[in-house]
Amino acid sequence: MPSISKKGLSMPQSPIRKLVPYAENAKKRGIKVIHLNIGQPDIKTPQIALDAVKNNDINVLEYSRTEGSENYRKKIARYYAKNNINVTADDIIVTTGGSEALSFAMGSIADNDDEIIIPEPFYANYNGFATASGVKVVPVVSKLEDNFALPPIEDFEKLITPRTKAILICNPGNPTGYLYSKEEIKKLAQIVKKHDLFLIADEVYREFTYDDKEHYSVLQEEGLDNNAIIVDSVSKRYSMCGARIGFLVTKNKEVISTALKFAQARLSPPTYAQIASEAALDTPQSYFNDVKKEYVTRRNLLISELEKLEGVKVARPQGAFYCIVELPVLDADNFAQWLLEHFELDNETVMVAPAAGFYATKGLGKNQIRIAYVLDQENLKRAVYIIGEALKSYKD
Repeated sequence: MPSISKKGLSMPQSPIRKLVPYAENAKKRGIKVIHLNIGQPDIKTPQIALDAVKNNDINVLEYSRTEGSENYRKKIARYYAKNNINVTADDIIVTTGGSEALSFAMGSIADNDDEIIIPEPFYANYNGFATASGVKVVPVVSKLEDNFALPPIEDFEKLITPRTKAILICNPGNPTGYLYSKEEIKKLAQIVKKHDLFLIADEVYREFTYDDKEHYSVLQEEGLDNNAIIVDSVSKRYSMCGARIGFLVTKNKEVISTALKFAQARLSPPTYAQIASEAALDTPQSYFNDVKKEYVTRRNLLISELEKLEGVKVARPQGAFYCIVELPVLDADNFAQWLLEHFELDNETVMVAPAAGFYATKGLGKNQIRIAYVLDQENLKRAVYIIGEALKSYKD
């Protein structure tokens, strides 16, 4: 029998999606599953984006430009200008989701066995993108006790080798919800300039910052034009996960020209999705004000309810809509599967994402889960109550 590639065998499973079969079986048994496992917001997509697709008069659905339509990229540049990020349309490549933007970035800056340092826990698919690109992830540990703040710069320094190409952060963070401060970004800027590295920032949750804190982009930092790369997406900003539109943004012309070659190999981003995403840029600020207010309320409720559970520890998110929760169990993977296979309360159970898959260091996060607070307050409160009752019954 022909063999599977080593790369294919080493591709990690998604901790977010690997329990789906168990959830589907629970539903077939008539059990309601409350999903806390995936960052799919229940917020309505802006009507202006949906109407742009419904009301267009396209007769031939043609390829778009490889880098995305010029009108759309100009409009994206104006969006960034409103956020104090000064770029032009030529600094932007429209991609099929933020995922493709990150894949293009890795392919453009790193060769096989080159290294990228990432504070962990981190978005689980970074492991997959790195494996697909032949890149080695080098984790630097951030801790729940510190609310997952930036690890000491000395910890980064110890990990830099001749093969190190970049530091990658998610700001605000998935899965932690941590928002890096301006001071922390400046520390990272100093170290990447000192060692001539790239600083890649996944900024897809830019709009979602709480407690009167403001997002500070790597492209707002002076002197980083050749080092900084932004990965961005419309998925969470406009509750348009299914559009699969993102962008790679950098002032480094060599990175743009190289990434464009990767983009040419996949031809072009989807036309209808660009139409919807371009229209979404006209979404009024009131939409974001309302969404932000709702997420703050959900976060406060979630944290309050979790803190009532014996033996449970939780970090307080300052952005995005995720939090890491430490449970009084030995193995959160087993607990998450048990919830779906063997536990129900009044015909309901909960699906969570085990957090070990968000770490690269073996053994870390074994007793942690990630919760996405993308459900209404009633479902969130009910879900935490079910988890609490489940913990009373669960035996490691």
